[in-house]
Amino acid sequence: MSRIKSLWQWLIHEKLGFFTIVLFLFWLKTYFIYLTKFNLGAVGSMQQFLLLLNPIPAGMLLLGIGLFFKGRKSYWIIIIIDFLLSLWLFSNILYYREFSNFLSFSIIKTSGSTSDNLGKSIAGITLASDFLAFADVAIVIILLASRVIRIDIRPLKLKVSLLIELLALSFMGLNLSMAQKDRSGLLTRTFDNNYIVKYLGINEYAVYDGFKTVQTSAQMAKANVNDLDSVQKYLKANKVKPNPEYTGVAKGKNVLIIHLESFQQFLIGYKWKGKEVTPNLNKIYHAKDTISFDNFFNQVGQGKTSDAEMMLENSIYGLQSGSAMSSYGTSNTFESAPAILHQKEGYTTAVMHGGEGSFWNRNNAYKSFGYQYFMPLSYYDNKPGYYIGYGLKDKIFFDQSIKYIERLPQPFYLKMITVTNHYPYDLDKKNQTIDKTNTGDETVDGYVQTAHYLDQAIGEFMSWMKKSGLDKNTLVVFYGDHYGISGNHHKASAELLKKDSFNDFDNLNFQRVPLMFHMKGLKGKIDHTYGGEIDVLPTLLNMLGISNKGMIQFGYDLLSKDTPQLVVQRNGDWITPEYAKVSGDYYYTKNGEEIKHPDKKLKAKLMSLSNQATTQLSLSDRVINGNLLRFYKPSWFEKVKPKDYDYNKDVALKKLYSSDNKTSLWYKNHKKSTQSKFKTDAPELEK
Repeated sequence: MSRIKSLWQWLIHEKLGFFTIVLFLFWLKTYFIYLTKFNLGAVGSMQQFLLLLNPIPAGMLLLGIGLFFKGRKSYWIIIIIDFLLSLWLFSNILYYREFSNFLSFSIIKTSGSTSDNLGKSIAGITLASDFLAFADVAIVIILLASRVIRIDIRPLKLKVSLLIELLALSFMGLNLSMAQKDRSGLLTRTFDNNYIVKYLGINEYAVYDGFKTVQTSAQMAKANVNDLDSVQKYLKANKVKPNPEYTGVAKGKNVLIIHLESFQQFLIGYKWKGKEVTPNLNKIYHAKDTISFDNFFNQVGQGKTSDAEMMLENSIYGLQSGSAMSSYGTSNTFESAPAILHQKEGYTTAVMHGGEGSFWNRNNAYKSFGYQYFMPLSYYDNKPGYYIGYGLKDKIFFDQSIKYIERLPQPFYLKMITVTNHYPYDLDKKNQTIDKTNTGDETVDGYVQTAHYLDQAIGEFMSWMKKSGLDKNTLVVFYGDHYGISGNHHKASAELLKKDSFNDFDNLNFQRVPLMFHMKGLKGKIDHTYGGEIDVLPTLLNMLGISNKGMIQFGYDLLSKDTPQLVVQRNGDWITPEYAKVSGDYYYTKNGEEIKHPDKKLKAKLMSLSNQATTQLSLSDRVINGNLLRFYKPSWFEKVKPKDYDYNKDVALKKLYSSDNKTSLWYKNHKKSTQSKFKTDAPELEK
């Protein structure tokens, strides 16, 4: 009993005892949050032990800095460091809840380009229990204020402080050694940040991410033309022949890309309380003149929508950490769809988006892509009630876009970005025409309402396309950019899909999003080929009769009979029609059964697929991080010069309206607007 009393007196009366209390509370809080707030998937005794251990080394090292100071200052510095570590943990809790990933320096650095409406999103996902991240700080301050803990003003011997720091570094080295033994190549081959946090800790992850950020900058400085040569050799060796049956079927046609925000494949044909959630898209999906893919996956990482756009426009993956459009969209050279179509076939290129132009650095990245026109929110009337979430409501957006679409010289390549079906899936009551689901998960239950609204907006717009005659010479491409329901909502996802359970393999399958090519006269079908967003551009180019031979594209023509059907996720997971890899485990795709003891032949096959996935991601990263396309100089391609483009509304519209182009819809309609042919039931527009 006396020993316990002596220990207690040491803890509350001596500086080293105070440090021990803070470290213990920090460890306990962090471990509890690992278990309750993140989906780290620690399995086996070694992973469980490392998850338990890893908060200690970094906590000891960082909190130990305060021991080098004298008097009261030492105590307050320890508390401040503890608060900053808690703030980092709290921020990651919120970020992980929405994005199933951890914050990176790239995301923080470019937060100004992604901050639109984030305050509302953060408020919507914050739970009272999240503030447990600060519980240890509050407890320590209360103990000090109530004088349970007495401040020891005596200086600690320097050798004691140094010993604690050396001990922390030793623990860190031991942790890393054990982690590397359990998972070889942890820091060199992994593409999933969950592994770093699971094995090493959330603070070590921050150091790792910072190192990778610096390494990336150095990689660009060292890159040379030989790096591009190795990429080209790989692409040439792995190129597939396009399907001649579809070569040029849409040659000379307008291309209209409709970006379906957060729209997942399961919504196609989905009913809630007997009512179709997306009747208009269902009709298009099954139309005789639509090629629809039912095994098409989003492949985004932290860049979410911007990653989807990067793959769509360039057939290059997003980054392992951060957003390529935000980090490199201003400075890098790109070989993008708008530039290819303009230079090869004389297309007019434009983007329309009812949100802020700075979001995801679009106002700069689009210039680098070669878009001649970009019409963001500043081009639209934004009256009270028009704006929700991240931009204009879709019905209002489509209605106001008509006056710009009809003026575009044809053929045009136009991308229209919808936003209403964006998290947090809020919709004002007057626009709600279907009930919420009742999973009990507030993040999920509004999803069908905003998806239904998006579908109604699509129906109105497609009706205008038909009435105006634009549908006769336009290839419309519908695609979902990324998941709407993240991997942190397994219970609600299982309920929506009427499944008994929902695991990580199910979540990989849940990454399916729609891809539809719709055009009058097109020989339609439901295509079961496995593919992803990286494959859209090669597929589209072949349909337009444009060869992509020699182009730097990591995707494949989905209509080719030789496409490999290996769909790689940004975190290194992958899926084929036969096998899948999720978080280091392998599965049979058809039945979801885990492959626990593969024979030698199957093991070699799985390793080969994993190596192919890693190679694709690594080479794509090399292209982006090294800005390798600055060395790309084919005879037909002229490097895009961003300074040639001006998205100022007055300048752009003067150019657009002064063009008396005989190919525009407006001119073909006898120089009259087709606006009256657009009918909407948007209550905000009722007169």
